[in-house]
Amino acid sequence: MSGATAHDHDDDHAHGHGHGDHGHGHGAPSKASAKSAHGHGHGHGEGHAHGLPSTLGRAFAVGIGLNVTFVIVESIYGWIAQSTALMADAAHNLSDVLGLVLAWGAHSLARRIPTARLTYGMRRSTQLAALTSSLLLLVAVGGVTWEAIARLAAPPAVEPLTMMVVASLGVLVNGLSAVAFVADQRRDVNVRAAFLHLIADALVSVGVVIAGAILYFTGWRWIDPVVSLVIAGVILWSTWGVLRESIHLSLDGVPSHIDLEAVRAHLAALPGVREVHDLHVWAMSTTDIALTAHLVVEWPDREPEFLGKLEAELEKKFGIGHSTVQLESCVGGACGRAQPGAL
Repeated sequence: MSGATAHDHDDDHAHGHGHGDHGHGHGAPSKASAKSAHGHGHGHGEGHAHGLPSTLGRAFAVGIGLNVTFVIVESIYGWIAQSTALMADAAHNLSDVLGLVLAWGAHSLARRIPTARLTYGMRRSTQLAALTSSLLLLVAVGGVTWEAIARLAAPPAVEPLTMMVVASLGVLVNGLSAVAFVADQRRDVNVRAAFLHLIADALVSVGVVIAGAILYFTGWRWIDPVVSLVIAGVILWSTWGVLRESIHLSLDGVPSHIDLEAVRAHLAALPGVREVHDLHVWAMSTTDIALTAHLVVEWPDREPEFLGKLEAELEKKFGIGHSTVQLESCVGGACGRAQPGAL
């Protein structure tokens, strides 16, 4: 049999089936892995740092600047107005600032050129940032809930007009910040975590405006801590999906938008392929997806042509930009067999 890679990166990413249990020992290849015929010309940017453009850094800078300013203003006026809802929103905005800083830092690290010690670069930092950002939000939820429950027993006097004016400013600040991330959040969970923080804040601020209006016309003091609890629920709901996805990616799970069985069916349907085994798909970062697989084929002499076409198909159809495929010869009906329990 012979082994070959669908592409071998110029930055020496060392895909050689060292991911998890990829080295299954199906026999030593008769020749070294070969580069695909068309190389790796996908325009991934400096150091093959896939994913989002460097201009995204400007969006992070603007979002952080606006939110830092607003947190200070909201905290001051929340204390003056004795509004738990405003203070809760300020705490949430503070967690957003930390989340934006983490996301920006991870975005920058992910663009660094791979080294001899970090052959994939620091792309996985985007997954860790999304996970940490989600956990920060859960901490904020706990603090808001605790304070709101304590104030339900004896709601303090609150200045409703201050609540409405400051919260309206929050809608504007978070809405403008979120707009900068609309396009990129669809394809990166790290950016989506930051985007959801901002959208949740904008909606929460709308809730505070409504609470201030109700308080102004009815005098119901209890509405302020109740709205705080609703805010906590909104934060929890918006965070849960990102937390679950970031944990899944950190465990090298198949990205949610990839149908593994569809990938397997595509590989199995290729001309001359008799068997697909040891198929693995995982995320190297929140934007870069990798695949390794063993294909049992009927011919041993068409590797460059076959693998070059396969690489392009996997990227175009499934968004898998890093594929490593080992071909195993199947001559005279003697085909390799997948090990028990192998995918």
